[in-house]
Amino acid sequence: MITEYVLFNLPAGISREAVVQGMHEVAPRWRKEPELIRKTFVYDPVTNQAGAFYLWHNRAAAERAHDAAWRQRIQDSYGSDPVVQYFDTPLVVDNALGQTIEAKAEA
Repeated sequence: MITEYVLFNLPAGISREAVVQGMHEVAPRWRKEPELIRKTFVYDPVTNQAGAFYLWHNRAAAERAHDAAWRQRIQDSYGSDPVVQYFDTPLVVDNALGQTIEAKAEA
């Protein structure tokens, strides 16, 4: 599994309500993403940034979902280029589901 961290700057003066509304607008698209395990939206009003943590089956899936067109939508919507980082994720403890999820070893 791969955790992908995405962060981008927001326009000055944008309200929390507007940020959360944008999250609600894109949530259905991410619900349809077959290789996405989980997405956690984040917002920091102090730094005026938003983004998400994504848990994917693999990095290739993350890169397909966050292609040049996606990056352009972030630029068009928020006037900011997203910063993206990837982390190998060998184990996830999910207390909401009552599970510990272990990544399959690569052959």
